[in-house]
Amino acid sequence: MSFRYLHTMLRVGDLQRSIDFYTKHLGMRELRRNDVPDGKYTLVFLGYGDESKETVLELTYNYGVEKYEMGGAFGHLAIGVPDIYASCEKMRAEGVRITREPGPVKFGTTLIAFIEDPDGYKIELIQRS
Repeated sequence: MSFRYLHTMLRVGDLQRSIDFYTKHLGMRELRRNDVPDGKYTLVFLGYGDESKETVLELTYNYGVEKYEMGGAFGHLAIGVPDIYASCEKMRAEGVRITREPGPVKFGTTLIAFIEDPDGYKIELIQRS
């Protein structure tokens, strides 16, 4: 058996708002959901493909917690997109916050941009051919 990266977990303050963001703007789909009333939390797994083969995003909603402090250690998620300029224009028109406009990475040629999800998590968009 070999190691495999399974998922990244983010705590969110409004579960449906976050699901809408990741499905509408980043094209993910909800793969599964686990509501645990006794534990007062819900887990939703989102992604682009089957969890048995793909790394996914786990959104954790703790009942009654609307906001979390952003720590200084977490950097960002990275998502590949086919056309970074068109993707950013579409997202901007839909109200997504663009925190770094699309363009080449400093001292390089890779095209990147940064957006922010509703909870303030940074997402790097990287143009993939």
